[in-house]
Amino acid sequence: MNSTLLRHKGWTWGFRSTVLLYFLLLIVLPIAGVYVNSFSEGWAVFVQNISDPIAWKAVLLTLKLALIATLINVLIGTMSAWVLVRYDFAGKSLLNSIVDLPFALPTAVGGLMILVLLGPNSWMGKLADTLGFQFVFHQPAIIIAMVFVTFPFVIRAIQPLLEEIDHSAEEAAYTLGASKRDTFFRVILPSMTPGIVSGAMLAFSRALAEFGAVVLVAGNIPGRTLTASVYIFGEVESDNEAGAAAVSVILLTLSFLILWLINAVQTRRAR
Repeated sequence: MNSTLLRHKGWTWGFRSTVLLYFLLLIVLPIAGVYVNSFSEGWAVFVQNISDPIAWKAVLLTLKLALIATLINVLIGTMSAWVLVRYDFAGKSLLNSIVDLPFALPTAVGGLMILVLLGPNSWMGKLADTLGFQFVFHQPAIIIAMVFVTFPFVIRAIQPLLEEIDHSAEEAAYTLGASKRDTFFRVILPSMTPGIVSGAMLAFSRALAEFGAVVLVAGNIPGRTLTASVYIFGEVESDNEAGAAAVSVILLTLSFLILWLINAVQTRRAR
């Protein structure tokens, strides 16, 4: 019995140590390295790096476009989750599988798909050009790229909540004379709200960091189509690691705040 207990404790200690070592080597140390590197040349240089007009314009542009992409995903993702849970139709299982495609594809492939579909040599690109509108190498292409890579987050966050909704509550609302509209906004939507909020936050955080799809379709014009991730890549290529780390710290801090908010929402829902 004692040897069994010792073996049990040994296995427990080994698993815990492995997990902690994994987090330390692959997550904690790299993140700490970015923060340390951003201040490696002093506070004054850090402030100078983040106050560079090109840098903060890239950050502000990324925030704006990521917010637009998130709002689109909240609207389309909520509708998609509703259809996938509440309706049965031919090809439903295939559509449900395709939702996760952005997770499986390299983001550069996603950017190439947008380039092929909406580029200046495509029929859609030519049609848009005749109407005086352009997608690729302009902000609309960046938004489309962000929407593509973050599309699954809202859907996958809402689906389980929709599946858990007690249909008797809806039936009771109808029995009491509530319309479909009132039932949706007073019974169904409150149950979906935690998933919408957490999915939106995850989508926003992911859009902030997108590089592979964006770099192919953005055009990278400072102040117009240069996003923060592409700016960071350019600073690394220019051997300005402190400048790249300074902007990275801004994105990391925003991501930490978003993850903290998601955890707070989930904790509140659990209570």
